[in-house]
Amino acid sequence: MAADLVHRQVALILTMPTAAALAAKTATSTIPVVFLIAGDPVQIGLVSSLNRPGGNITGATFYAAQLGSRQLEVLHQFVPKAETIGVLVNPNAPAANVEPQVRGLELAAKSLGLRLHVLKVAGELDASVAFDTLVREHVDALFVTTDALFSGQLRDPLVALAARHRLPTIYPWRDHVAAGGLISYTSSVFDAGRHAGIYAGRILMNVKPADLPVIQPTKFELVINLRTAKSLALDVPDKLLALADEVIE
Repeated sequence: MAADLVHRQVALILTMPTAAALAAKTATSTIPVVFLIAGDPVQIGLVSSLNRPGGNITGATFYAAQLGSRQLEVLHQFVPKAETIGVLVNPNAPAANVEPQVRGLELAAKSLGLRLHVLKVAGELDASVAFDTLVREHVDALFVTTDALFSGQLRDPLVALAARHRLPTIYPWRDHVAAGGLISYTSSVFDAGRHAGIYAGRILMNVKPADLPVIQPTKFELVINLRTAKSLALDVPDKLLALADEVIE
């Protein structure tokens, strides 16, 4: 699809998620590309630096993949008695997305005195098997990593499985919580998308992508579903309620 857009000589390519950005970067070194991604664009290889992206590509990152330590801390505050935390990762995702998330979680878990049980989920059948494993291994809570698969095709199945197995779960996006998930903590995708749109407009007015630093997140959102907490017999800590940007009742 990226090659087709280049063949059509479009004025600009706007991409989301990471795989699309990488495809566009491979397809052209001349047509401006604006990305909207969850990971680190330097680590992934999209740009040479955040302040000086260089070349024909720039954009915005909401750094969801880098928020794992804070998300794990929030989950620990919500379920303080949990000792073993399950972690779902997509084995088919780019390693540059998955590996930093897992490494960050391992460091955070060590500092909090928690154990991690990492499971690979590439589809709905894998998800069902993974939850059976989590129950069999007496895992206390679950962490769903940032991946397009988990926010798209598997969003509702993951929320349903967590409810069925009564497993407190933190998700990467508000949509999961609106669908019945327990809690999410992330940077604002809306804000990052707005910045990417502004950049697209500026480039179409002849500003060079190389002159536009990559936008980094400044807004973060904590969302809690009180109905789900009640169904799990969990008391929501007052501190988290005070910090929540949205409480779903």
